[in-house]
Amino acid sequence: MHDRYGLDLTTASPAACDAYVDGVDRVLGAMPDELAPLERAIAEDPGFALAHIALARAHFIRMALPAARASVQRARALADGASERERSHVHALALAMEGRPVDALAATRDHLQRWPRDAMVAAPATGVFGLFGFSGRPQREAEQLAFLDALAPHYDKDWWFDLSHAFAACEAGQLDRAWMLIERSNAAEPRSGHGIHVRVHVLYEQHEHARGLETLQHWLPGYAREGLMHCHLSWHLALFALAQGDAARAWQVYRDSVHPGASWGPPLNVATDAASFLWRAELAGAPRDAALWRELREFAQRFFPQAGVSFADVHVALACIGSGDEAGLQRLADELNERLQAHRLPAGAVVPRLVQGLAAYGRRDWNGAIEALEAAGPETVRIGGSRAQRDLVSRTLFAAYLQADRPGDARRLAR
Repeated sequence: MHDRYGLDLTTASPAACDAYVDGVDRVLGAMPDELAPLERAIAEDPGFALAHIALARAHFIRMALPAARASVQRARALADGASERERSHVHALALAMEGRPVDALAATRDHLQRWPRDAMVAAPATGVFGLFGFSGRPQREAEQLAFLDALAPHYDKDWWFDLSHAFAACEAGQLDRAWMLIERSNAAEPRSGHGIHVRVHVLYEQHEHARGLETLQHWLPGYAREGLMHCHLSWHLALFALAQGDAARAWQVYRDSVHPGASWGPPLNVATDAASFLWRAELAGAPRDAALWRELREFAQRFFPQAGVSFADVHVALACIGSGDEAGLQRLADELNERLQAHRLPAGAVVPRLVQGLAAYGRRDWNGAIEALEAAGPETVRIGGSRAQRDLVSRTLFAAYLQADRPGDARRLAR
């Protein structure tokens, strides 16, 4: 038995093999109903270690952490009876889900030196929420692109690799290259939620807001609301509508598919996308909706009660500011400073500095916001997320310049 990349699989069941290959493609492509084929593979062959670790990965991406941990434990227990490649595969994927990202990236690099076409092992190192994306390293975008450039000769026009490579090129500012790769990927696998996501990122960076809006309005109705990317793609749709001046459409999308009371998505996406939209809408002139901010603050408090995930921390701060939760904001700031002093904040001082700047903006302390956000700007990349997500910081700085009657600085930033 072999997977789609020609790698041996330790199972005697053709049905288990077929279900596993289908499930892996669905996980790699953010296609809906990814759990079912992996569960079928396990039902056909309960001893199939790779099906268990793939199921763990699917649960982990959705932040179903107890289910992910159980599947990791089962995969580790079964890996002794598998091949050397499969044992290494299980180990590398398990480390990332066991809260050891530095070890996971090292194991991933070692594994791919021997088995470069092991896409499931490579996948956690891709994207803006992956092992590079959340490493806290200032050079993470260049490192991820170099990582994928080295693997490229082993993946001949593979749709999953092309979309991952395209995203890395986009984040590194290589937009023409990114567009070529994502066009090829979308043509090969048009069902992929990750594929359409990368496409709209390239359009966003090219300021092609009308094309992005048209793309998502055409594609998104065919994607199940339970799909991994539905909430986040809806956020992109709302942002394109805002950029086109269609606030009514943007708010409709937010209420239908982004805010915590209506959307389904991994909690990290829901919390950060909802906060981002509400903040951007206010920057665009919308009045504050206190009820929506309170709803979001309750959601964020439930899923991110403590500091530690830098990208989430910045958006939790927005939820505190928008809901008027000064005590929660101070608690977050104190936790971030404690982690910084204890060297347990991979992204470093930029995180508390961003929280300080956003809080100052919320207090209408325009010059305080400018000072903190200007200082944070060069290192904002360290919090993770995409350029499209992080431009919330530069947009807030732009607004602070205008509020402080500094139009020259605003024009400079815009250029």
